[in-house]
Amino acid sequence: MNNTQESITDFYDKFVEKQDKLGVSVRHQLIYKKLKSLDIQPHSNVLEIGCGIGTASSLIIKNLKGGKFVGCDISPESIRYANNKYKSPNVQFIVDDMSNFTSDIKFDFVVFPDVLEHIPVDQHSRLFENVAKVCKIDAKVLINIPEPNALNWFRKNKPEVLQILDQSLSMQDLLNNTYPHGFQVESIIPYGIHSKTNNYLSIVLVRDTEVKSFSLTGKLSQAIQNFKAKYL
Repeated sequence: MNNTQESITDFYDKFVEKQDKLGVSVRHQLIYKKLKSLDIQPHSNVLEIGCGIGTASSLIIKNLKGGKFVGCDISPESIRYANNKYKSPNVQFIVDDMSNFTSDIKFDFVVFPDVLEHIPVDQHSRLFENVAKVCKIDAKVLINIPEPNALNWFRKNKPEVLQILDQSLSMQDLLNNTYPHGFQVESIIPYGIHSKTNNYLSIVLVRDTEVKSFSLTGKLSQAIQNFKAKYL
């Protein structure tokens, strides 16, 4: 572990009390609602990367009945807190920086709840390589990050609110670090929380990149689509 990682770990060890006071936020609720829209099921297996003390995790865990949940974070204090709070044979919180992550579980969903911007970009390719190895072929990855231009504004005007490492992530970097490992973008949706300006991005990646079948719609459906494209 280099000095930067040690500093980041120390920062988040000391961040536990603040996370506890803040509790479940609108952002956490919206992340979970997005997961539900992606058809998460009670039997789904879920990996959360950057789980902290388990704030967003709590929403996922209470709705998993038969599936398994694994939360990872680099902060030992955060993981200690989470393991003390959430005790279940199907729930596991572990200290892991994801650089050599392995698991016997194959996951249906992987969640990055505003954590990717706190992981150095030069580590992202290795991260997604490891994630790909533990995903089912049709797994979906939900990434929530600050909208880059909004984060740039805070860096210029209110740097004191930023965390120890708060990068503005480019979509080009995201593509470069995910596509080689079998992921492709399903959607990128900007949205705002308590702001008239979009300050977050909700990004969905899908693991399955193989087209298994291809068929055209019926003539009536084609005619309707042609009409809408031309007149509506």
